[in-house]
Amino acid sequence: MTPGRGTAPVRRAFPSSTSLTSQKRKEATSSRARRPMFNPPQANTAGFCSLTAIRKSQVTVRLVKRCTSSYSILMQWVSVLCLPVVPCAAEAADGGLSAASPMAETEAARPSLVAAVLEAVQGSSGRLEKESLSGRISRLSDRVEELKGEVCRMINERYVEFLPSVQNAKDLESEAEELSSNIDQLTSMIETEVQQDLNVAIAEFTELKQQLERDTLILSVLKQLQELDSALKQSSAVLLEKKYVPAACHLKKARRCLKMMESRRGFELKILRAFHIELVTQTENLLSVLGQEWQQLAVWKLPQSKEPGSLESALQTELRLRSTLAGEDAETSPSATSVLRGFAVLGELHYRFKVFGQLLLNHILKPLICHPSLKPLLEECPDAVALRLESVGSSLGPPSPMEVFPKLQLVFDVLHKHLLAGPLNHCTEDENDAGPVLAEALGETIWNELSDCLTRDCLVHSIPSSSSKLGQYVEVINATEQFEQALKDMQFLKEGSTDLLTYARNVNRHFADKKCQDVIVTARHLMMAEIHSTVKVTPESSVALPNLPDPAAGDHPGTLVPSKALPIQAGDLETKAQLSPHTLSFPACCISESVQKLVALAYQTLEEASASTDQYSAQLFYLVRNIFYLFWDVVPMYHKEKLQKLPQLAAIHHNNCLYIAHHLLTLGHQFQWRLSGLLCDGTATFVDLVPVFRRLGTECFLAQMQVQRGELLERLSSARDFSTVDDEGSYAAANKALRQVLHQLKRLGKIWQGILPVNVYCRAMGTLLNTALAEIVNRILTLEVRAARGRGGRASAWHT
Repeated sequence: MTPGRGTAPVRRAFPSSTSLTSQKRKEATSSRARRPMFNPPQANTAGFCSLTAIRKSQVTVRLVKRCTSSYSILMQWVSVLCLPVVPCAAEAADGGLSAASPMAETEAARPSLVAAVLEAVQGSSGRLEKESLSGRISRLSDRVEELKGEVCRMINERYVEFLPSVQNAKDLESEAEELSSNIDQLTSMIETEVQQDLNVAIAEFTELKQQLERDTLILSVLKQLQELDSALKQSSAVLLEKKYVPAACHLKKARRCLKMMESRRGFELKILRAFHIELVTQTENLLSVLGQEWQQLAVWKLPQSKEPGSLESALQTELRLRSTLAGEDAETSPSATSVLRGFAVLGELHYRFKVFGQLLLNHILKPLICHPSLKPLLEECPDAVALRLESVGSSLGPPSPMEVFPKLQLVFDVLHKHLLAGPLNHCTEDENDAGPVLAEALGETIWNELSDCLTRDCLVHSIPSSSSKLGQYVEVINATEQFEQALKDMQFLKEGSTDLLTYARNVNRHFADKKCQDVIVTARHLMMAEIHSTVKVTPESSVALPNLPDPAAGDHPGTLVPSKALPIQAGDLETKAQLSPHTLSFPACCISESVQKLVALAYQTLEEASASTDQYSAQLFYLVRNIFYLFWDVVPMYHKEKLQKLPQLAAIHHNNCLYIAHHLLTLGHQFQWRLSGLLCDGTATFVDLVPVFRRLGTECFLAQMQVQRGELLERLSSARDFSTVDDEGSYAAANKALRQVLHQLKRLGKIWQGILPVNVYCRAMGTLLNTALAEIVNRILTLEVRAARGRGGRASAWHT
């Protein structure tokens, strides 16, 4: 039967409520099925039960909320359908639900629903004739009854069974609290009883551990004592067979064991003292044996002279190196290498090599460096080789590195072949590591002193004195490099050692230093020379000066050409007078020969500076300035007494200072554009020194003038003021004073004439003569004043 239009909305609304009710029922059933069964925890933890009770309570609350929501929905459906529904007892008792609000909403919504039903009935009135109205009503009634049953069943399931669930949760909570109290009791029992047993067990374990450590320590000490005793016995055994290296290794092992046992605290064994005495005894015994063997293997024949570096002493020196001991088999006899290795193991090699190295340096190596005539001579025997020195030629002149290096290389080759071949130590833990070689150990002992001697006595003298010879110094650099490489091949030097080669390659710096040193030494000797050795200088005589730069060249140095005089056009000047060619020249006078050489040395140094590199050029320029500063400091102090007492030397010194100042005026200008870029900006000047030297010469000469003036006044003071000239005694005194003054002036005239420039000579002599005449006139005028006063006094007495 096909349903009518009026029943369609009712059928669409009811299935949703039915499906919702069945769904809620399934969720409640599944939630009860998923409810975890409480199993008493096997672990004694109080937190587990509390956590379970909390989770049960949370599940219960969520179920109550869901049931309340479902009940509200069902009540709305019932109110819509106009069904009488009575709230359950649980709802009334709980008071959590209120029916007033849903019923009000239902009453408000009922007219709209009835209207909808009536409209549907009216719309389907045409089909009511085809089906019975009573059958439709009966079906609706049945459906309502089914819905009522389902609602009641759902309410019973949700809310009637809520109290038992809450009761179960409370029971579980009480069980959890009881279980927590049991856990607390068990914990307290563990802390009281088990902890005491645990402390006792720990104490027993600690005691057992300490006992085990003591036993282990005792066993290790006993083992070390056994190793120490075994090493001492083995050392004594192999020493009898002259196996020095194994014997030294055993003693070294014994020393290490003894040191380890002595470092342990808490063990004071009396036997250690006995072991220590035995170890010292065997070590000294081995060192004594090795010392005797070493004296027989390396035999020195030294002269009685106390000067080991002299030529005579070097000619009497001999070193004999034996490969084996005399009178013993070559196969069983110990070699020099084994003896040195034994020293190395015992730590005595450095001392032995220090003594041997000093003898080698003082009697062989240094004489070969300092005396070019000495040459090493070898005499080979079946079991030994003798090394001595012989003199060939003369020892004049400094030694050349190309001659010294092959001689030293021959000596080191003999030592390496017959004495120092082989590794230093075979007692290392790693058998592949043989340690440093004997040649390297000797090289470390003597190389510093040997390199200093080579540098000081050989390489320094090989530095050229002129920059033009620097290109030839390449041969010295190559010879130095070959010598160092040969020593490295023989393992006397380490690979990174390049002391000599570094010094040789830095020849430019050493050349500059040597040049400065030589110039300073030469200048100092010239300043300390005698001043009275003079030469005559005239305006025509001058130092060989370089050509001045062309004034038209501007600030750029170019080809130096002499300047040309500007042509004088007619009508420019009526007078044809020109300046003398000697207008600005130094006047004719006498200066010290040493000062002339000193100025020439300054010019030569600046000439060399102009042809050198920037750094060397600046160094030489300031060297020249230092020369003049040195003259300013040295000459007045070194010749102080002579300059004060001798007027001739004072005049010469005055001329010297003015001569130097005259050249300092143009010295910087002459080389300004020829020096390096660091000095061509106007800093290359000596003008600041001109007032210094002028004041130096003037002050010295004025001091001498004061001395001469004082002597003149002193002689005139003995004339008795010319008061009683008529008296023979007074006349003689006055005559003597005048004669002494004239003699002094004549003597000064002879001394200074030709030495001082003419203008200076005239001014000086005129000043002294003026001083004498002024003093005589002053004394005579004083007599006249006295006489006038006497006449005036007698006239006044006569009138009175």
